[in-house]
Amino acid sequence: MTAREAIAALTAGFDEHRPAERPAPADGPLGWSGYGQARARAAARTGEEESVVYGTGAVGGTPCALISFEFGFLGGSLGQSTGDRLEAAYTLALERRVPLVSLVATGGSRMQEGMIALTQLQRVARASARLRAAGLAQIAVLRDPTTGGGWATVGAGADVVLALPGAQVGFAGSRVRPSGADPYAYSAEGQLAAGQIDAVVAPGELAGTVGRWLLALGRHEDLSAAPLPRALSATGLPETGRAAVEQARAPGRPHAQAYLDDYFDQLLPLSGDRCGGTDAGLLCGFGLREDGPVAYVAQCGTATRPAGYRTAARVIRLADRLGVPVLTLIDTPGAANDAEAERAGAGAAIADTFAAIAAARVPVTTLVIGEGGSGGALALAAPDNTHVTADSYFSVIAPELAAAILKRPTAETGATADQLRLRPQDLVELGIARSIVGEGRA
Repeated sequence: MTAREAIAALTAGFDEHRPAERPAPADGPLGWSGYGQARARAAARTGEEESVVYGTGAVGGTPCALISFEFGFLGGSLGQSTGDRLEAAYTLALERRVPLVSLVATGGSRMQEGMIALTQLQRVARASARLRAAGLAQIAVLRDPTTGGGWATVGAGADVVLALPGAQVGFAGSRVRPSGADPYAYSAEGQLAAGQIDAVVAPGELAGTVGRWLLALGRHEDLSAAPLPRALSATGLPETGRAAVEQARAPGRPHAQAYLDDYFDQLLPLSGDRCGGTDAGLLCGFGLREDGPVAYVAQCGTATRPAGYRTAARVIRLADRLGVPVLTLIDTPGAANDAEAERAGAGAAIADTFAAIAAARVPVTTLVIGEGGSGGALALAAPDNTHVTADSYFSVIAPELAAAILKRPTAETGATADQLRLRPQDLVELGIARSIVGEGRA
């Protein structure tokens, strides 16, 4: 797929832009013998003057700036002229106040321009930072291949990273990897499993997916707080603390996916902590409703791992930067506390999630839909806008663990649960929760 074919797959209304011409020696800034001839051959073969095409268009009806790499032009490599075009594209998005969509296919920096080529990565990073500071979203679509500095800036630096199936994705290109390296680690699918990209999208679904993401991420102003989800269970209020815990742990109780499916018209999942980890027990992303987009972070009833907290913090900060309200669904017995979780930085990840919630300028709405276990649950709770369902509880610690710490016999677990005052009605009375959803108390 050429650069222009990639653009045409998203929009039929592309308006190309060109930067001001930069005078340059025929063989480039290093005087690399034969470089001028190689450029001329690449231009004749592709019909392009450089490895990047950029301009404006609309995807799914949403205006955006577009960048597309031409891999046939010297492997989609980045040189000084490429840097001019990339910086101009980011500036165009900034001036038009629109999101930026990058269709990436590159082998990295252009060797024939040496360090001049490599420093273009700094230009791209600065331009990306300016766009981020202005609250404008960046979406990258990784084509085959996406390697080197182009992956480490335009690709991995985007807010949402999508990839085509089977695309080669990695910092190391195929000719410079260690001998015997697992090729899966350098594939779109491998990077998804490692938490480095958000989704692998089939070519026929790409335009629709990017269009929905642009709707969700487009700069929003003064969106109201996310409405509370409706309760999906008819369970009545528990009479005792033990009953509250049993209801919250009931196998048939509605879980996060059911709440998200009921609440949103469309879901746009985000995956991974960008540090090599994922957590299947935490669902994150943006959702579309009739009343606008909402970012979500939803625990699924398992112990939340450090990668989950880091992913949650990433999503909350992205939503805050774009002006999108946040909904958190709490359901966890607590944070994962095994040795692997400790080595992965459980404490730091939880602290970062607390910080993301505390610093959020957009409204955050929280509903406890099951277990609320200790700080692992509280890290995702809005301090002034937390609500509970009738089949939930929230506690400083699970009653079994509290009894063990207090050296009480197992038979006293129920009494300990009562003393902890963890029932939904207790939480409202204590001022921890604002309301009980679904019990006529909202």
